[in-house]
Amino acid sequence: MKILMSGMALVAAMFASQAVAEDVADLNDLEFAHIAYTADNIDIRYAHLALALSTNPEIHAFANTMISDHNAVNAAALELLDKLGATAQDNFFSQALNEGAEKIIDDFSKLRGAEFDAAYAANELAYHQTVNDLVENTMIPNIENAEVKALFQQGLDIFKVHETHAEMMVKGLSH
Repeated sequence: MKILMSGMALVAAMFASQAVAEDVADLNDLEFAHIAYTADNIDIRYAHLALALSTNPEIHAFANTMISDHNAVNAAALELLDKLGATAQDNFFSQALNEGAEKIIDDFSKLRGAEFDAAYAANELAYHQTVNDLVENTMIPNIENAEVKALFQQGLDIFKVHETHAEMMVKGLSH
């Protein structure tokens, strides 16, 4: 578990920095879109790893929900970008997310059984808390396009449910 905490701490530190939040707030809608798409894909990767490493039915159900919901939000985002004739723009924060995810995935791959399940659940809770906070308090207030803003709000509503589910999963695994 100590291995994973360093990876989770890395991502949490990235999100928690006020300077980073201010820098992210200065990005444009297409850069926000890339961050959201990247964050969704990372969570999909975590979920696939959970399906491969866990035997816990609750972890599997949650992971399958993550894959389904995050793929659906990404499909809607790509559809909107296509409608707008736009392309998401890579940026420093998307790149940092991917780097942090590589460390977490490497740490996850060393765990098995209840240790993996607890680490995965804790990471999902921390990940959804930090991403949801960033989307709600930094991105949405700074998105200029009304359709993009509406899509981010819809995604946030879904991901807040994920956060609650992850919180219940963490509590259930700690008993």
